[in-house]
Parts: sequence; structure tokens; C-alpha cells
Amino acid sequence: MSLPDGFLDELRTRLSIAQVVGRKVMWDTRKSNQAKGDMWAPCPFHQEKTASFHVEDRKGFYYCFGCHAKGDAISFVRETENVGFMEAVEILAREAGMAMPAQDPKAQERADHRTELTQVMDAAVRFFQLQLKTAAGAKARAYLAGRGLDDVAIERWEIGFAPDLRQGVYRHLTGKGAAAQQVIDAGLAAKPDDGGEPFDRFRGRIIFPIRDARGRAIALGGRALDPNARAKYLNSPETALFDKGRSLYNHGPAREAAGKGQPLVVAEGYMDVIALARAGFTATVAPLGTAITEDQLKLLWRIDPEPVIALDGDKAGLRAAMRLVDLALPLLEAGQSLRFAVLPEGRDPDDLLKAEGPKGMQAVLDGSLPMVQLLWRRETEGKSFDSPERRAALDKVLRTAINTIKDGSIKRHYGEEIAALRRTLFNGHHAIRLRRGGRDEAAQIRATTRASLLARASEEVEDSLREAVVLAGLVSNPSLIDAFEDRLEALECRQAEHDAVRRALLRHRTRDAITHEVGVGTLEKLFAPRHVQISPPVRDPTNNEMASQSIAEELEKLLTRRGAVREIEEAVQDMGDIDDEGLTWRLGEAARARDPVSPPATTSGGEFDLAPNGSRLDRSEREAFDRVLKETGLSNKDSAAQSDTIVKK
Repeated sequence: MSLPDGFLDELRTRLSIAQVVGRKVMWDTRKSNQAKGDMWAPCPFHQEKTASFHVEDRKGFYYCFGCHAKGDAISFVRETENVGFMEAVEILAREAGMAMPAQDPKAQERADHRTELTQVMDAAVRFFQLQLKTAAGAKARAYLAGRGLDDVAIERWEIGFAPDLRQGVYRHLTGKGAAAQQVIDAGLAAKPDDGGEPFDRFRGRIIFPIRDARGRAIALGGRALDPNARAKYLNSPETALFDKGRSLYNHGPAREAAGKGQPLVVAEGYMDVIALARAGFTATVAPLGTAITEDQLKLLWRIDPEPVIALDGDKAGLRAAMRLVDLALPLLEAGQSLRFAVLPEGRDPDDLLKAEGPKGMQAVLDGSLPMVQLLWRRETEGKSFDSPERRAALDKVLRTAINTIKDGSIKRHYGEEIAALRRTLFNGHHAIRLRRGGRDEAAQIRATTRASLLARASEEVEDSLREAVVLAGLVSNPSLIDAFEDRLEALECRQAEHDAVRRALLRHRTRDAITHEVGVGTLEKLFAPRHVQISPPVRDPTNNEMASQSIAEELEKLLTRRGAVREIEEAVQDMGDIDDEGLTWRLGEAARARDPVSPPATTSGGEFDLAPNGSRLDRSEREAFDRVLKETGLSNKDSAAQSDTIVKK
């Protein structure tokens, strides 16, 4: 509908956006200036620790410097209440004491029709609840009792029973004054093809009312009692009230619970939601009989930035989870993802709760996997990669999946995680091949040798020592942690003990608290290397300026080297697709980043090699470049040719 000129301007004038937003956030009183209408709070659209959500009350706008959400009071109500534009305007108009202008006749007619349908649905829900208490509902009551539902739970979830009658609810509703077409439009009855009288859609089924986020009955779900029924579960058809792909079972109560800190759990069916909610997991929802759609996924992310998918531990549940991975990858954003709780095989949440109670379910949720792990599991579980062709096929399918991610930063992190998993998998295959060749003892010796720090690749040792210097320096100088917090969060430690110290540094600001979390032994091991002990931030923790410079320098070297390594790995991966000098340039730049050398000597004291084209090539730079090419698997002949190309350029 169109609104009269000036209506929205008047609405915005009467409203205080700070009051509208203030219902959903907790203002940061230290940062806000209420007198000027300059308000700050943690963003309600994404999880954060600092107040980056800014509201300018006088201008009537908000903006988040973290997730870049922006808008006015109307857009804020639309996003937080999950309502349409006109519904948001109506909500704010009531709050501002303004009467909504008359709509055009057709729009008003449609709105009135939806209102009538919700009244019909509410009457149907009450009818089915009464039927459950009759003699005809005895079998349904017995089933519910067997599933552990008492009268309180049945009343809370408004569970009912549709008698096995052709026109049970139809005759009841029309007898109460509802028009036959309204009963049909609500999805409660259908017309037969032969033109006879309408018949009930739900017969001989336990009924679960489906309500929208605002608590209005919009559809029904029916569970068959007859084991030979064509469909075990039956949902209402699409109606003016109900869009299956845009609705969630238990949406409203789950959203409210999630707003109070409960993690959002996504189960498979009605009984799973009820069982989980009764066990204390009140922020639980379920899709309605189909795989999760893109619209439902967006609804989930509005409730919680990282829902936990807890589908049944059978093949169907796992297939649904795998399909969801493909749906979610292109939609990922920083801080917005999914986790997957893999239930024991053959069990659903209701089964697990009965067997192990809430603690057992909590353990499964705590052990939920990030989405990258599920992607890896899907492409590798039960498969063999004993040939280059099979490994190449794995690389291709994973690269195709990762390339669907639109966010560049997330795509890079996925690539790094997959690369680490790939190295672990293929190293295991290599050890197996050695044992099959009768060289088991040699393989074991090499494995033992690799475990020695001194025998590892020199760059791995250097990385480990740099990590130790940075972490030990911050442990010794806790006052510097805030200055390095962002880089510390981004640091990917290669050793588990180092990562434990990193996480402790992010949580605490005193050495005693850090020691208490990770243990004395872990810190003793961290400080043990001589290189760490003589580093400035450890040797003289009283000199904050020197410690800060040293930590910054070590971090910069560490991140620069790792960035160069990633560039080389990506260049090598692209060898099959690049047939020009671009690859050579990338390798050359990566070589210079990893092995920085002095500028070419301009005096006679410099050492040069003669390149095949007659140009002079600095020997130290040539050796560094050859070393990188050797790591990538190129031959000496290729090395000379590539070096010559660099000189020509």
C-alpha cells in the first residue's frame, strides 16, 4: 500500500529512535552522551564485546561499525522483529499514538482475510485440543504418554488430536459460523476433484499447532497414528498465512530464549523440539518437514549468529546436514556461521535425552563441529586417496566448494584449515605406503626423528620460537595485551600449548590468572628455549617500550613469513591453470618475502651469476629463489628458466 505524503516523516518526528533501540540493547553509559542523543551499545545484530553500535537520536539513524548494519527506526523494527515494512510502520504508529491511514480496498480486504483465517485457525486448535481428551483420543494420549509427555506439557504445546472423520473439523467450524471457503483457505479442508463436499486434511493424527514469531496460529503439523499411513508427518499446505520455507516451529519462544543467552539449537521435528525445550534447551526450533531453506537459514541467523544444527544421527540426518553446508557456504559472513552436533548413530535428541539426560545432550552440543570440519568429513570419510589422481580430485571438489564463499577473509581461513587437514591426511597415507613396502622400521625412525625439534625444518623451528617469544613476552608484560589483542586473535598457533596460552592471554590481564588457567608446566615449557629467555620482553619486562617494539617486530616477521608461504602454496596449486609469467612473478615475490636480501651490490665487491640471457643475477637472491622452487617441486632446469624470466622482466 502507499502511505500519504508526510506520514512517515511525521512518524519519525514523533519517535525517539533511542527509545525504540533501547528496548533491545544495553547502552554503554561510559561512551554514550544521553544529553546529545549520542548513544552507543553492543550491536544487537552480531556478537561483540565492545560498543560499536551507534545511534544518533537527533538524526534518527543507527550504524554499526562492526557489521555495518544501518537504518532508521522502521528498519530496526523490521530486522529485530522479523516483520514486513507495513507491519513495522503499524507497530511504531501505535507506539507514537498515530492512526494508520486507510489502505486501498484490496489491501484492506487481504488483511481482513488473513485476520479471519487466524481466527479460524485458533478455533481449530481449540477443537483438536478438546478431541484429545475424548474417548476417540485415547490412542493418541497413550502415544504421548509413551513419549514422556504429561498433561502440563500437552497443554503448554497445545497438542491436540484430529479424529478419523471425513468432516470432523470442517463441520465443527462451519457449524460455529465460519464460511466453508475460509476453512479451505486456512488449509484445514480440501475440495475433492469430483466436486463433492470438502473433507478434512488432518484425520487420525496427533496435531501440533505451528505459530509464527508473533504467536499467531498459522498452520498445523499432524503425526499419523496408523503405521501404514502414506505420510508419517503431514503439514498444512501453503496458505495466505503459511509459507513453509519461511517458518520455524517454536520460533517466538526460541527467539526470546536466545535473547537471554541460550544457544540456538536446530532439531529435526516437533517431538525433538518439545523434548529439548523441556530439558532446558528452550532456544530450540525445527524446520517444517523439509530441508532447511535459505530463508529459514536467514531467520536462524537473525536469532543467533552461530546456531547449532542437531539433526538425527542417521543417514538421512547426515545427508540433510551435508546439503545445508552447500546452502550456507555462499552466505557466510564474519561471525556468522553454523556448528553441527553429530548425534550418536540411530538416535535423535529425544532418544539421547531419555538415555543420558540433559548432561548427555549438553556434551554433544559442546562437541559440535565447525562447518569446515563437516565439509572435510563429507569429502573424505570412507574414501581412499592412494593415488595422485584421487588426491587431485579431492583438491578440485574442495576448491570448488570453498570458491562459493563470497567473503574473502572467510575463504582464506577455510583454505588454510583445509590445507592443514590435507597435510595430516596425506602424511598418514604416505606412512601406510612405506609400511606396505616393507620399510616399516625406516618409517618409524623417520617419524621419531621428525618429532625432534632440532631435526624439523628450520622454518618450522623459527616459527615456533617466534610464537614463543611473542606469547612469553605478553605473559611477562600483561599491560601490553590490549595493544596486541587484534593480532593475537588472528594469530594461528602451530602448537596446542601455544594456542592455550594465546587464549588465556585474550581472557586475562594478569600473569597469575594466565598461569592458573594454563598451568605452571605449560609456562615453564614456553619460557624454556634460550632464544625466549634472552628476548628483550622476557629479559627486561620493566622496559615496556622495548618489549612492545620487540613483540611487534616478531609478530610482523611471523605473519609476513606465513603470508609468503600461503602465496607459494596457492601459486603451486594454480600451476595447472596458469600458463604465463604471472606464476613466476608470484613465486619470485614470495621468495623475496621469505628470504629478504640486501639490494644488489653496485660495487665490484658484489657476487653475481651470469644468467642464460647474459644478464647479471645476484647470487644470494638466485639461491633463495632456487630454494623456493625446489620446495615447490620444480626441477633445476625449470629453476634456471624461471630465474631467466625474472631477469628479463
